[in-house]
Amino acid sequence: MNLALFDLDHTLIPLDSDYEWGQFLVRIGAVDAEDFARRNAAFYAQYEAGTLDPVEYLEFALGTLARFPRAQLDAWHAQFMEEVITPALRPAALDLVRRHQDTDDLVAIITATNRFVTAPIAKALGVDHLIAAEPELDERGEITGKLRGLPTSGAGKVVHAGAWLKAHGKTLGDFQRSTFYSDSQNDIPLLSAVTHPVATNPNALLKAHAQAHGWPILNLFE
Repeated sequence: MNLALFDLDHTLIPLDSDYEWGQFLVRIGAVDAEDFARRNAAFYAQYEAGTLDPVEYLEFALGTLARFPRAQLDAWHAQFMEEVITPALRPAALDLVRRHQDTDDLVAIITATNRFVTAPIAKALGVDHLIAAEPELDERGEITGKLRGLPTSGAGKVVHAGAWLKAHGKTLGDFQRSTFYSDSQNDIPLLSAVTHPVATNPNALLKAHAQAHGWPILNLFE
């Protein structure tokens, strides 16, 4: 068995699901349009520049979720999937995932975005295993607004991937071939830890790094 790990946003889907979820909340009038859009755009610019404080952002995002009952959030997310995510799914990405599954690879998505936003997207992509930022839940299953554990970003992806593999009785070194697909320089720590890093739809910083290190570059959405 080999290992195939995938980033989500701009890797398997041609958008940032967390950013688009925020924009969706603005469109439906769930949050103050001017203030939320300004903060959402600022955090996204920091992410692209590699300067984002992941805990600060996640607690902003999770704090927004905590303002609403879970049943309302789930109904909105179903609408979000129908209007935003499903139209963005691309055959090339689905085929790539299935090729790994067809050879019995252990396949997982590992994303800095929180599980509430990403779990239905992983399901739509046909991926059973998801490693994501975990929102704290109260005894009723409502989102409290706090992050549980460490962020799943940057070097944190290496930590979380290791913990997930340990729960399956494995380590990264157990796999003869381990592949990680990502678009961002923020994922260089995990890309450097696998045997087969693939810069996928890479931004400029990751593309330059990949070229300097002889990593393959894959453009799924061209």
